[in-house]
Amino acid sequence: MRDKIISYVKEKYATEPEYLWLKTPDTFVLRNRKNKKWYVAVLQAKKSVFGYDDNTIVDIINLKCEPLTRECLIAEGKAFPAYHMNKKLWISIILDENIDFKILCNIIDESYNIIDR
Repeated sequence: MRDKIISYVKEKYATEPEYLWLKTPDTFVLRNRKNKKWYVAVLQAKKSVFGYDDNTIVDIINLKCEPLTRECLIAEGKAFPAYHMNKKLWISIILDENIDFKILCNIIDESYNIIDR
């Protein structure tokens, strides 16, 4: 899923992943080219931080979204209040078979548009 995300944002927004932390070399952020604000962070976390009784490490994506989108996605169980970000403005989505890539792209677009204002 990471490769699909990178391909999507390269094509749509001409952005490249930035790997900022030596301790977590798989973590990357995507920034708006004009204002340098993050619109995506992809990292790993234990499923237990999202309330699961499972310490498996999973890939997650953090995205900024509108309050209505945030509430709907959380209510549907597709997203969680963000891990390591402002929980009122950002969500986390586990990158697995439970998230449709087209829906994910729509949320990436929303995140980009919010920080592009």
